[in-house]
Amino acid sequence: MTQIWIVRHGEAAASWEKDPDPGLSALGQSQAEETATALLDIVPLGAHLISSPLRRAQETAAAFAVKRGDDVRVDPRFSEVRSPVPLSGRKVWLQDFMRQNWSEQSDDLWSWRRDITSGLKEATGPTVVFCHFLVINAVIAEIESKPEVLQVYPANASFHELKLEDGELSLVQLGQQMETRIN
Repeated sequence: MTQIWIVRHGEAAASWEKDPDPGLSALGQSQAEETATALLDIVPLGAHLISSPLRRAQETAAAFAVKRGDDVRVDPRFSEVRSPVPLSGRKVWLQDFMRQNWSEQSDDLWSWRRDITSGLKEATGPTVVFCHFLVINAVIAEIESKPEVLQVYPANASFHELKLEDGELSLVQLGQQMETRIN
């Protein structure tokens, strides 16, 4: 059995429609530090650290990597959802996307979801993946074979434990959820 933790990035310094790749806000940096400290107690030494290429995820990963003295490998499969619209229309598109079922999605979005799952199934030892709200939702939808795009509301810098056994992913424990819904 292989343990995997998927970590949502800390609060971003800008919203979806303002910046395609913001870093962390001051609060997000604090959240990343708190999560890094919590992970030190549960993630075994030598775990693989993987991050989405987006700044907010890399900065969240860096908080943990620095405490461990480890390197983080960037893997584009764990990037946020592939939006087919320009930045100005992204918020409306995301709101619609999150109200839909997977059966309504394009081949490109299904490919994104399969890439995430494939990346997780390649884990060869304890692994921590720093990623995004909708990545976590895609993973949970896949594991639980649920049709809805939106499965959970992971809080910023929350971490969720999975296990990989005999090539199959399963959910061990969901982490902290948001108290309010996203806009």
